[in-house]
Amino acid sequence: MSTVLGIDGGGTRTRASIVDGEQVLAFAENGSIKRLRVGTKAAETNLRAILEEVFSKAGINDVKAASAGVASATMPGVKEWIGGVFKEFGVKHSEVVGDEVIALDGAFKGGPGILQIAGTGSNCIGRSPDGGRESAGGWSSRLGDEGSGYWIGLHAVRRALRAYDHEEPTQILKIVGGIWGTKTLEELVNLGDSTPGPDFAALAPAVSKLAEEGDAVALSVLQQAADDLVDSVLLVRSKLRRKHNLAVEVPVAWIGSVIGKSHIVREAFLAGLKAAAPEMPVRDTEVAGIEGAVWRAQQLAKAAG
Repeated sequence: MSTVLGIDGGGTRTRASIVDGEQVLAFAENGSIKRLRVGTKAAETNLRAILEEVFSKAGINDVKAASAGVASATMPGVKEWIGGVFKEFGVKHSEVVGDEVIALDGAFKGGPGILQIAGTGSNCIGRSPDGGRESAGGWSSRLGDEGSGYWIGLHAVRRALRAYDHEEPTQILKIVGGIWGTKTLEELVNLGDSTPGPDFAALAPAVSKLAEEGDAVALSVLQQAADDLVDSVLLVRSKLRRKHNLAVEVPVAWIGSVIGKSHIVREAFLAGLKAAAPEMPVRDTEVAGIEGAVWRAQQLAKAAG
């Protein structure tokens, strides 16, 4: 069998795996290679570091094919940059696609299904039996990404400020101030409104913890996030039915820390889908995007002969 490389380059971290047939020769994990998130220099450093590590662990100098799923794959120059680095590392055939593409194939291996992504950002994509694809969301942290970690952090602060005006109890502003290192509400607002601004996605775990402790404002944010994620799945399902004459239910899978780590969001998400479409199969465990990258690299190697 041909040795292949798969890379899952999400918004927070990057995973790489070299596989020969069914055998995993090496696995490595490093920082993000998303230029918009960490900058061009850091992304370059992280990409080269993870490739050096995974090739060293595997004890090889080249692979037949590689597939990289990257959160910023559509940005100008990203595919050329990663493809060029691949060549330097002895990759004979390669592709660079969106991280949602490898996640979809991690779940369905080229078959039909709907995937809800909910990590730092959010996006929902679906594929019909005829290969047609539909999507909803994924319009960036500033313009969309409802239900994402960024959305949760941002809207927790927004709703907490509104609660402050209404003199309603919440611990969100206190917790956020501690995370951001701000001493006054004015400092918190100025930092939150700055450009490029703080990492709102990093607030999501704290918001989730507050919700579990009974903070009503935090709980309302998570409930809205779950509702938005359910709506995205149902919208893609509707598009597949309407545009691709889909008469049967296709399975649903999910990936990302928002659903994976917040039991409040996960339970509300699964319950919402069950209530809206009882016959729709929904996976109860998280998809591994790296598995989709490896699978796609294997298909690329086969096509190359």
